Amino acid sequence: MHASVKDMLLPLGAIAAAVLLFGGFVAFSGVNPLDMWHTLFTGAFGSWFAWQNTLQRAAPLMLTALCVALPAQAGLIVIGGEGALVLGGLACATLAYAAPLPDNLAGTVLVCAAGALAGASWVMLAGWLRQYRGINETISSLLLAYIAIGLFKHLVEGPLRDPASLNKPSTLALSEGIRLGGIAGSDVHWGLVLGVVSCVALGLWLRWTAPGFALRVVGGNPRTAQLVGLPASRLVVLACGLGGACAGLAGAVEVAAVHTNANAALMAGYGYAGILVSFIARHNPLAIVPVAVLFGGFGAAGSLLQRRLDLPDASVLVLQGMAFVLILASEALRGVDWHAQSQRWLGGPNRRSAP
Repeated sequence: MHASVKDMLLPLGAIAAAVLLFGGFVAFSGVNPLDMWHTLFTGAFGSWFAWQNTLQRAAPLMLTALCVALPAQAGLIVIGGEGALVLGGLACATLAYAAPLPDNLAGTVLVCAAGALAGASWVMLAGWLRQYRGINETISSLLLAYIAIGLFKHLVEGPLRDPASLNKPSTLALSEGIRLGGIAGSDVHWGLVLGVVSCVALGLWLRWTAPGFALRVVGGNPRTAQLVGLPASRLVVLACGLGGACAGLAGAVEVAAVHTNANAALMAGYGYAGILVSFIARHNPLAIVPVAVLFGGFGAAGSLLQRRLDLPDASVLVLQGMAFVLILASEALRGVDWHAQSQRWLGGPNRRSAP
């Protein structure tokens, strides 16, 4: 089987297996799996209203998945996108505290840039610790995410809290002119366009530019990169910075388009779900787009499962967890030559009957 076909079939098969297993899981709750499957896909893709909810959730997933995919191209496993997202949202919401902003598109660009810069700085720190201090980037990025969440809670519930926010601590709301509106009057905000453009642009950058090629060489064969004199450390930090900027932009988009201020609702788990999206897409920025739409649909269907089938709203997290485990398990099958295996099981191509 052609390698590229196998690369697509393995994750698709893992997702299909996860959906089947999820049906068995809900059956223990007395729910008919057929009803669950129908409701799941109806809630995700069954109407224009469902599609709007799906695409709203897909936008931050695309951007947080890039926070995993770009460092992965350099050979790193960074899982701290949630921290970059919340700091990006916080920077977006609080830039107006530091200086007056124009109440127009220029203000929107500034707050989004502030979010991207905050996310880039945070994830670059994990790359710097890996390259210059030898600290494992997976552990450091996860710990940095917890620190970022702690900083976010401290500032939102303390110095930056809007006195008018009583039961739900939050910062001051962005002015109307700065907020990101919907596309053509729909509920789908312009963050979706930013997510798709980011995935396409970075995918083309990795594929068709010299720095992108150099980054892939560093991730694929560090020894070769060293022999040809590539600046591996700078490329790794660059990959982490670009990925962190995408996650920070996701937080800024969530504030500017959905919440209008920074509050606890910003910690919706998009940074962690982005890890799953990136792994299913094989860290390919272009493949992230359809995978993010699929998992955005699963997230959008959660409330419908709760209303119609009396399942917990968070039950889709079980589905995501199953998909993640099966995706990792399917990696063991990636290098298998199924033709050779079938011949071995059948006794070889020249097997003859005993006389």
